[in-house]
Amino acid sequence: MRSLSAVPALGAGLGFRTELHDQIVAHHDDIDWLELITEHFLLGGQRDDRTLGELRELFPLVPHGIEMSIGSPGEVDPDYLDALARLVKAIDAPYFSDHLCFTRAGGVSLGSLTPLPRSTALARELAGKAQRVQEAVGVPFILENITYHVDLQTGMSEAEFIAEFFEHCDCGLLLDVTNLHTNAVNHGFDPQHFLDLIPMERVVQVHLAGGIEEPGVLLDSHSTAVPEPAWRLFDDVLRRVPLKAGMIERDQDFPEDFGELLTEVGRVRAAMRAPVRA
Repeated sequence: MRSLSAVPALGAGLGFRTELHDQIVAHHDDIDWLELITEHFLLGGQRDDRTLGELRELFPLVPHGIEMSIGSPGEVDPDYLDALARLVKAIDAPYFSDHLCFTRAGGVSLGSLTPLPRSTALARELAGKAQRVQEAVGVPFILENITYHVDLQTGMSEAEFIAEFFEHCDCGLLLDVTNLHTNAVNHGFDPQHFLDLIPMERVVQVHLAGGIEEPGVLLDSHSTAVPEPAWRLFDDVLRRVPLKAGMIERDQDFPEDFGELLTEVGRVRAAMRAPVRA
């Protein structure tokens, strides 16, 4: 199986959304790679196969899951893993990703990415599970930090939990700097201290997105331009670690001018290519 160090440098990407299909294809020279929502393509079918075939001709593709629920009790659904492995093989994905959280409880979908009750024991348990998922699929598995509105106050910080998790598996980290900024503002911690604590050498990819501000809270809505604090954190990450991939996420309220998204993708590319400044 390919190691994290062997993951190719993908460059600056964009999250594929059906609403953006025509613009993405028309401007494929301005986008280095695409991230696909895993669950949108797991069932297959002629329409999905045509779309994947078309996109694969133009871009490297990486599946990004939202329903694996690595944090739920028990093993990950083997049928889900089989379908995921087939998708990874079909698009020759260099790695796949999902979230360090849970999305189901008691067999019921919660409809959101839900934070974990952080503990050393749980971090180690989930690391073992993630390792087994990675081995089943056959390419590196990278996991993303999420936003959370309620901090369960278990005595273990998110950064400490992430560090403990990666101490016990050889998976990679998808660092969402907008999520980091959102949590830092909402819960009053220093994002630089967070970066000091997590294993930066495991960071493979970065997400950047824009949210909205409501009274007293930031919301990770993926509906606006990337805010400047997230861009600054992106620069901080690049000063700390050589990055394989960075990408822009936009899930709703798409700009009428697709050039706005291309400008953000271009900013990711320029930052990744710029000489590292101390």
